[in-house]
Amino acid sequence: MKHGGNIYSFAERIGCRPDQVLDFSANINPVQAIDWRTLQFDPSPYADPDYSALKEALRYRYPLPNDTDLEPFNGASAAIFALLRRLHPEEVVLYTPMYVEYGRIAQQLDCRIRCIDRFDHFEQTEIPPHSTVIFVNPATPDGALYDLHKLLAQWQAARCTILIDESFLDFCPAAATTSIADRIGQIPNLYLIKSLSKFYGSAGVRIGFVAAEKTAITKLKQLEPAWKLSSFDIAYMQQALSNDTFANNTRRQTTQLRESLRQMLEDSKLFDRVYPSQANFILVRLAKIDGHALQRHLEKARILIRVCDNFEGLDKRYVRFAVKDAESIARLAECLQHV
Repeated sequence: MKHGGNIYSFAERIGCRPDQVLDFSANINPVQAIDWRTLQFDPSPYADPDYSALKEALRYRYPLPNDTDLEPFNGASAAIFALLRRLHPEEVVLYTPMYVEYGRIAQQLDCRIRCIDRFDHFEQTEIPPHSTVIFVNPATPDGALYDLHKLLAQWQAARCTILIDESFLDFCPAAATTSIADRIGQIPNLYLIKSLSKFYGSAGVRIGFVAAEKTAITKLKQLEPAWKLSSFDIAYMQQALSNDTFANNTRRQTTQLRESLRQMLEDSKLFDRVYPSQANFILVRLAKIDGHALQRHLEKARILIRVCDNFEGLDKRYVRFAVKDAESIARLAECLQHV
């Protein structure tokens, strides 16, 4: 597997400590929702196996219709695997490029995989009847945000099972009006997947969830073990979800810092395309060198980037940069001047 955020192998390779790496490869909020050192919880008893208080906090932050339910998992990757294992579809339609775990898990389950290129007028593409479609919104690695109303109608007409991944939607000011959460129950076989670690700046706290109709969640839970989440994970996320000020500030700051990063990347003249983004990362295409060569240049400054050559339809010219704080962006800008 190849993902962003592996600061440990990168640090070992270049001869530094992991905490000395400036990581532009992982799309994690540089600000944490709470100070984990002030967290109070009792590690002695078992955690609540029904996650009642956590679910209440999740519903407060992400309102759902009355006839729906949700199930927490120890990260979005675990949620993706559990859901696809439960559905075990014969044919999967992936709107690519997209998060690589979907294709990897579909291959492990021996699904037939059809990829639809989002960069090529994909709205008119015919969908196989009764297939399982997977769409990430906003998309990764480019951060495009889509209005899914027409696509939802198309998928529903083809009687598809629909999986929408909104792991990065919290970063968008239009999150409340763009989410498909209120359509669950109205559209049959509609599932919402969400990671919480990105937005709340806590990649080490592994929590994600699946939301769907109550009967679908009941079936999904039948294959799940008890106590998937630790007491620390639950306590951390419950407090983070209640921080309204953090959520509002993050959306505002992400918009400002993303624009600063975008302008800096364009001014560098190293890229022949900088993709517009609504998320906390930006995809670029290098003009003259490839991403691995750029990474070698940036290693001297202990900067890690995400080369996107393992995304369907992309090659080693494509690189993704996470939106970081102003000081980190300035440090990256200085390094790019010397490439």
